[in-house]
Amino acid sequence: MRAGTLISSINTEEVPVRIPVEHGHLEAALKNPEGTPVGAAVLCHPHPLHGGTMHTKAVFRAAQALNEAGLQVLRFNFRGVGTSTGSYDEGEGEREDVRAALEFMEAHSPRLPLILGGFSFGSAVAARVGVDDPRVRALLAMGLPLDMHDFSFLAQAHRPVLVVQGEEDEFGDGERAAQVAEELGDHVTLHRIPKSNHYFDDHFDELKNAIRSYFVEGPGGRAIRGDSPPPGVGATAREEEGA
Repeated sequence: MRAGTLISSINTEEVPVRIPVEHGHLEAALKNPEGTPVGAAVLCHPHPLHGGTMHTKAVFRAAQALNEAGLQVLRFNFRGVGTSTGSYDEGEGEREDVRAALEFMEAHSPRLPLILGGFSFGSAVAARVGVDDPRVRALLAMGLPLDMHDFSFLAQAHRPVLVVQGEEDEFGDGERAAQVAEELGDHVTLHRIPKSNHYFDDHFDELKNAIRSYFVEGPGGRAIRGDSPPPGVGATAREEEGA
């Protein structure tokens, strides 16, 4: 399927997609929710050089949660992964891949609000793109690699941000995530999952619950509906208790 080709909301089977890009195409998969979609989401996978793909468990489970929240979800492989053309570009070219995925979703569902998210390396790339893209209503960051990247730029996100972090994440534990989130502002919500490592092994239900709740009843849901309060009010990030 190519950009601009509509998929009926009745069809809830996952559909393979080829997104045209300058270096060729991106391999992707698009899945509709049950019923009429309320929004559309793009999810980015972890590091291509460390086995990350759109089929990584955390990405797949996050997509399920967003589907259950009523969103269309696009997962895609960065350049050089799977059947996507091109080669790894140290995060720079991957940002262009994210923009191409957003453009695809905007063309596919022009009336739906867009959500952008990712896991690990994918969360860093998604955040960099989404922080100043006016099309993106809210951001999802799973397993932020806090010990490897500076995320202070998220203080200027001006949209709701959900961070889901394992309490025992090897690249930035729950306490470190709380310190960072507090510095970013109250548009950031941190959900810490007790006993979870970076990959959320054995904690996928908690991961899904946190995402689904945020994008139904929480700030993400309000952003999708267009009734989110202005971001940046106050100075303390919200923190939710892990299940």
